[in-house]
Amino acid sequence: MTIKTNRLIKPKNILCSLVLIFSFLLRNQTIAQSNRPHIIIIYTDDMGIGDLSCYNSGWVTTPHIDSLAAGGVKFNNYYSASPVCSPSRAAITTGIFPTELGINTYLHSREGNKKHEQYDFLDPQWPSMARMLQNSGYKTGHIGKWHLGGGRDVDDAPQITEYGFDEYVTTYEGPDPDKLITASNWIWSEQDSIKRWERTGYFVDKTLDFLSRNQKSPCFVNLWPDDMHDPWIPSENYYDDKQAWTGKEAFVQVLKEYDKQIGRLIKGLKDLEIFDNTLIIFTSDNGAYPTFEQIRTNSQRGAKNSLYEGGVRMPFLAHWPNEIEAGTVDSETVLSSVDLLPTISYITGAEIPQNYKGSGENMSKALLGNKPQKRTTDLMWDFGRNKHFNRPKQPHHQSQHLAIRRGPWKLLVNSDGSKKELFHLGDDRNETTNIAKKHPEIAEELSSKVIGWFTTKKKVRE
Repeated sequence: MTIKTNRLIKPKNILCSLVLIFSFLLRNQTIAQSNRPHIIIIYTDDMGIGDLSCYNSGWVTTPHIDSLAAGGVKFNNYYSASPVCSPSRAAITTGIFPTELGINTYLHSREGNKKHEQYDFLDPQWPSMARMLQNSGYKTGHIGKWHLGGGRDVDDAPQITEYGFDEYVTTYEGPDPDKLITASNWIWSEQDSIKRWERTGYFVDKTLDFLSRNQKSPCFVNLWPDDMHDPWIPSENYYDDKQAWTGKEAFVQVLKEYDKQIGRLIKGLKDLEIFDNTLIIFTSDNGAYPTFEQIRTNSQRGAKNSLYEGGVRMPFLAHWPNEIEAGTVDSETVLSSVDLLPTISYITGAEIPQNYKGSGENMSKALLGNKPQKRTTDLMWDFGRNKHFNRPKQPHHQSQHLAIRRGPWKLLVNSDGSKKELFHLGDDRNETTNIAKKHPEIAEELSSKVIGWFTTKKKVRE
């Protein structure tokens, strides 16, 4: 049989073909929209990379959290954008290095903020992940610690709804805190209706309630507990023993309860029949303190308030049964909290504002466990630029105030060019041997880049 290939296609046939193609694309777009995942970001407070048994030698066990690693992907080179609370949270919210936002350390009183050259709260005019998802049809909720404005004497901080959240429940360090957990004008008290050791369970309950009331829409939830920040008070028996509040025994008990509550969250998602289509991201805002002789940092140098690895290299797990292959371990990709906004935008189809100039990049191939990705941008940090900033007690863990990572290289330096330290993290994970003199060209190039960034990009409080 001869097939003629030079016949003209009639306009009627073209129209029919276009209708069929459009219908097919529309159908697939509708399916994609209806199957967009629920997203939960569990942002643990002050958890070191050595606090999870899927990362450590077994000095503590976290079976429920470990199940997220076993069923998803675990990253060994994930970085927070800051070694302390508020700037870390500002960065994951906006996808922008916190120095460029004018949030330099944890938000204080007005006087304290001025000393640290920072604003009293995160400007809601900055782009936010929640607003991006809200605009694309997600129901958005913030449950737990905020610490991006409010508390102490800052009484004019914006409501959390101004950042793109439909609902919120928050603590003392946020606007309009939940009265059940703020009986006094402080972070916690013995008079709180929900006790210190009950908070994570309370936040899990609130998260599941939010999800159950919004089952017809995809949901985005910030689940930001107070744990594992000290004081560690496992029960009322510890009220009178303040010395134990920062001890290893109390820490282990609180961590055990925290892990149990993450298990309750997982079970609740399964009971709601949404577990298989929920992307759970589990990580920490910054390094551990106290470190118990670096066991909580997996022997990495540094801690909370330090730009050495122990202050910024955090655990990071991603779990999504329909998309991420179980048991994936990524030791090659260098991932950052500033990557999450563009990555989640790509995964969900939510549009990033046209004028958005973020610090991160789309790392969806790595996040979904398909294959490692090579960074095309540098990671940069600024913390501790003047005498008012907190630092670890041990001088060995006190870092310069600027740092940059490019590939396996990491350099620390002050903005006046002093105290250059260069490490090859592939060979020296614990940052023990300064090789700046051995590689002067690399040290100079990285130093020039991070000092130039700090000088030109830092947001100065007016």
